[in-house]
Amino acid sequence: MAGRLAEDEPERAYKHARAARRLASRVGVVREAAGIAAYHAGEWAEALAELRAARRLSTGDDAYLPLMADCERGLGRPERALDLIKSPEAKKLDPMGRIELRIVESGVRRDLGQHDAAVVTLQIPELRDRRLRPWSVRLFYAYADALAEAGREGEAADWFARAAAADRDGETDAAERYAELDGLHIVDTDEPESAEPDAEGAVTEEAVADEAVTEEAEDVSPVDFVFRPPEPETVETPDEEAPEAPALFLEPRPDGEEPPPRQE
Repeated sequence: MAGRLAEDEPERAYKHARAARRLASRVGVVREAAGIAAYHAGEWAEALAELRAARRLSTGDDAYLPLMADCERGLGRPERALDLIKSPEAKKLDPMGRIELRIVESGVRRDLGQHDAAVVTLQIPELRDRRLRPWSVRLFYAYADALAEAGREGEAADWFARAAAADRDGETDAAERYAELDGLHIVDTDEPESAEPDAEGAVTEEAVADEAVTEEAEDVSPVDFVFRPPEPETVETPDEEAPEAPALFLEPRPDGEEPPPRQE
């Protein structure tokens, strides 16, 4: 439960993890979950203690080093964070762990006012990888953030754009950061704007009509059109009260016959 809630509801996950810790304090996985939940809740001291315990109970697993170093940073101890980052155990991490340590180190350098060093720390070969990797979004975002802190806003906007393109799940605010630096305004197309109410809080008829027309237009697809034959023309009949004109029948006149004289 704590693992599923760690990022979405950190406070609730933290409470679940603490309850599990009271029941199984000698289980490494439980201490690890408690440490991660405390980390997401911003409880740096407790997170560090739990992750240290999990590391001891898990026969010296070094996978927690990035989180532990970030906890030291959160506690305002950048020197201790750098000690963990430069420790021999850090060299045993997998590529994901090493990149996470680089991201933490970049943040530590920024905390120390070393903004150029923070940028250089993230200039690693993985930054130029043409293929998207599991760490690409976080690495691009951290590099863009370091560039922005260093006053290199033009480059920062470029890397925020790359982070936004790689962030297919929308886990970061890279698109918003890019728009902010580039002076753009992002419109959320997932939430269509509803008609604004008038002074009494009611929606005007014109707005409702516009929405109805829009909805009907959206529901029609190219295959919904049906071609029908033209309707027969109807001839209007004269009104019954109108006087009837006498009917005249003209017979053809034989050739050579003179027309009869006109009667006055």
